Amino acid sequence: MFSTKFFFRQQSFQLFFIAIIVGNIFTSCKGGQQQFPKEISPKPNIVFIYMDDLGYGDVSAYGAKNIHTPNMDKLANGGIKFTDGHSSSATCSPSRYALLTGVYPWRNKDAQILSGTAPLLIDTAQVTLPKMLKEQGYHTGVVGKWHLGLGSGQTNWNVKITPGPNEVGFDYSYIMAATQDRVPTVYIENGHVVNLDPKDPIKVDYQNNFKGEPTALENPELVTMMWDHGHNNSVVNGIPRIGFMKGGASAKWSDVDMADEFLEMAKAYVKQHKHQPFFLYYAMQQPHVPRTPHPRFVGKTRLGPRGDVIAEADWCIGEFMATLEQEGLLENTLIIFTSDNGPVLNDGYADDAVEKNGSHNPNGGLRGGKYSLFEAGTRVPFITYWKGKIRPQVSDALISQVDVLASLATLVGSTSKGQDSEDLLDVLMGQAKQGRTDLILEAATKTAYRKGDWLLIPPYNGPAINANVNIELGNSKYYQLYNLKNDLSQSRNVAHDNPEKLAELLKSYTAIIENEAK
Repeated sequence: MFSTKFFFRQQSFQLFFIAIIVGNIFTSCKGGQQQFPKEISPKPNIVFIYMDDLGYGDVSAYGAKNIHTPNMDKLANGGIKFTDGHSSSATCSPSRYALLTGVYPWRNKDAQILSGTAPLLIDTAQVTLPKMLKEQGYHTGVVGKWHLGLGSGQTNWNVKITPGPNEVGFDYSYIMAATQDRVPTVYIENGHVVNLDPKDPIKVDYQNNFKGEPTALENPELVTMMWDHGHNNSVVNGIPRIGFMKGGASAKWSDVDMADEFLEMAKAYVKQHKHQPFFLYYAMQQPHVPRTPHPRFVGKTRLGPRGDVIAEADWCIGEFMATLEQEGLLENTLIIFTSDNGPVLNDGYADDAVEKNGSHNPNGGLRGGKYSLFEAGTRVPFITYWKGKIRPQVSDALISQVDVLASLATLVGSTSKGQDSEDLLDVLMGQAKQGRTDLILEAATKTAYRKGDWLLIPPYNGPAINANVNIELGNSKYYQLYNLKNDLSQSRNVAHDNPEKLAELLKSYTAIIENEAK
């Protein structure tokens, strides 16, 4: 079999294809997999499917028993299922920043959960994943959740909003500004609010309400989805949000139709750009709150709305994959599927996520969850799939989403690298088993350190548990050290018993944090 280094890293892809034609070379994958097609575009399409708050144990291919995800499973069982794949942060905006820039989020003090009015987090002069691919001849698109800020502060939503995705490398963008639970509740296409009536301008404020505008606190009769904590400002479609919004009635989205909206835009993008190499960042909103499954998915699981939107997302993935197949693109498209951080049940709404969870373990047996420095905060489903190119397998390699930029740069022949991104293309393609040797993890600007099977969490002030969401955060006045090979559930702190190992990890961790290791 051709090695990944030979197949992907030659400066001239043309030489490879001439060799195929002249020599009539065909190489079969092991285990009776399909042969490489005779004609392969030198630059494969790339699709990155990003879930929102999907836990390690929320996918049946990863062991979930109380929910079925056949289309996610098809990717996992037909590609590489990583068991030690990580987001860069236990919250959304920082993870998305790291993914697109190849830079650890803790290096940027502003890389925290952003409001809907936050300025663009990514510097327009910065190296980004879409910029790198665009320079290599790709058409680049983003559909779905953005949550990386827009504009330069004091955004005017009634004119072209800039800078945004289009200014950091995306040729096309169809997004929501922040999250589904935050205002403004509108879609934005290439910087313009979709269906905006100029006579009904939008105003957004995260500090003060607009005179005469109802809120969940003052007008509970308007609420159809009850808030539990932190979501009691403007009410849109019966759902109370974070932040205040006025105007834009004709532009407001329909929550129950959001999954269909993003799916149709993703499918349309593929069909429109199928004749050239394309990169699509398909950022789904499920299962982030508010969980608003379309009526046809209500009751599809026994887990309430949270389970139902996971089932809805799985269906969307199946429909999207069917489009790739119908357009004849599956054999020439690398798909990466993962989640921006770990799971959370009650994240602000009383939607029965806790009451109906039953025996389902969204953490997959890991400790912590969203917001946490423990493993469930960042260890998430992580899958690579490429029909006919990637041999189905399970990989225990340590890998992070921050590595996507450097790895894909190698795939397409670029020399662009993010500051913290490592070239793990061979690992993503299943041609190597050794991933990262170490990794910095982040949650709410606090960091932890993975090295091999060991996890170090330095002492931090703060509550041990986020009482609102009932998740352990990892805060302690003592150093914490866990051997994940022997104790994946992190039930025993072995720092006291391993002073030499603690000192070793602390030295390496400190060097990276102080920029001395790079």
